[in-house]
Amino acid sequence: MTDRQTRRRPGVMALCAGVGLALALAGCGGGSDDAKPQTAPSAASTAPPAVSASPPDPDAADKTAVLASYTAMWVEQMKAYRKASPDGTKLDDYATLDALSAFERDLAHMKKSGTIGTGQLGHEPEVAELDMEAKIPTATVEDCIDLSKWKAERTPSGEVVPLPTAQPLRYVATATVERWDNERWMVTAYKPDGSRSC
Repeated sequence: MTDRQTRRRPGVMALCAGVGLALALAGCGGGSDDAKPQTAPSAASTAPPAVSASPPDPDAADKTAVLASYTAMWVEQMKAYRKASPDGTKLDDYATLDALSAFERDLAHMKKSGTIGTGQLGHEPEVAELDMEAKIPTATVEDCIDLSKWKAERTPSGEVVPLPTAQPLRYVATATVERWDNERWMVTAYKPDGSRSC
């Protein structure tokens, strides 16, 4: 016999039990002729709750922590873009100098040209890889950067500076995130790739 032939199905067992219970209750009607007969519960009411086919992700908590650090880095980066300066932000709480080098270049260019960032920068980050067995646990985050609601403005005039015509509105950026000794995840590398649209 196969497993399928020997395994009892919970829905069938529940339906049989429900029908048996209904018949037993109908037999105890108290002798009144006008008593309404009991009906068996429907199969839908006796079916077991649906169970997810995929098992829970054992790395879910670590992935959540990785994305929390990555997102916090971007919250601080947006603060810096709004004033073209990292002063007063907590960028170094979430990212190393190597990861921040591209942002620092952006901020230096913004300051030199007298612009600030306004609007919203869209993100769709996902943990693409996670290696918890490495000497330093490491994750790779892939993010779809969306510039459709982002703009740069000249200060103090507020004149909107259009994006370069070759600039894609949506592109992929990749970040390396490491868990350090203090159990904190830090962004250690960040690389935008305008050639990869998303």
